[in-house]
Amino acid sequence: MESGGAAAVAGRGRAAGARPEGRRAAAVVTAGPVAPPLALGCVLAAVVYAVGAARLRRRGDAWPWRRDSVFAAGCAAVVWGLAGPVPGGPFTVHAGRHLLVAMAGPALLAVARPLTLVLRLLPPGGPRRGLLRVAHSPAAGWLLFPPVAAAVDLGGLWLLHRTNLWAAAHHDPLLGGLLELHMLLAGLLFAMAVCRLDPVRGRCGLPLRAVTLLAAGAAHAALAKSLYVTGPPGTSFAAADLRAGAQLMYYGGDVVEVFLALVLAVQWYATTGRRRARQAVRDAVPVGAR
Repeated sequence: MESGGAAAVAGRGRAAGARPEGRRAAAVVTAGPVAPPLALGCVLAAVVYAVGAARLRRRGDAWPWRRDSVFAAGCAAVVWGLAGPVPGGPFTVHAGRHLLVAMAGPALLAVARPLTLVLRLLPPGGPRRGLLRVAHSPAAGWLLFPPVAAAVDLGGLWLLHRTNLWAAAHHDPLLGGLLELHMLLAGLLFAMAVCRLDPVRGRCGLPLRAVTLLAAGAAHAALAKSLYVTGPPGTSFAAADLRAGAQLMYYGGDVVEVFLALVLAVQWYATTGRRRARQAVRDAVPVGAR
């Protein structure tokens, strides 16, 4: 009886010890030293965007108010993911922060067309020409090629969750912060590559962007399903927490991907409408007058 009681106590100790390990790992990966300045930068970006949009309207330029709201929502999502409260166990918290910082926030930011706003605010000359040179450079065109952007985004997620990178971030807070920064930038790169709303190098058609979005969604879903079964190497999350976090990643990712698909659908509808309008004008012109 005594040996059985000791084994039970030891088992409870091991089970209790597993949770703090997982909690520390999740905290390092999602809230490194880069998080506070990054959150502050998002707040400042929202203010600068609002001021810039107001300036455009004062001089008579058209800039829809909905873009201000969408950009503010994107910044709020990133700030919430970096510094706000997220309910659940440690892995569920990580999954929620991932959805906010790496998926929902970047998707909203891309739809708000920040590069277009900056280009319209800058006067003709050096700074504007330099920004256009960067946006139209071969490097930008390569990074914003949808399959490449998807590989950068999803590849980073798979490396984090399916290698010892998470465990390494557990021992190096700076690495955890840099990983958080990478997830934000990679998510923004992917959203901009798929939406293609800002003036950047390269003309990628809707079919390629749609197929890339579907493939990326499948890769994200496969990662979430694998995490439902086993956690990242070197971590020991509770089974219920792991399942809840994986389900949040799976279904939350679907929501963001449907949002991006709707953006593509609106673009397809607008493009088709313009094409039909041009065809109607051509058909209305008498044959002899052409």
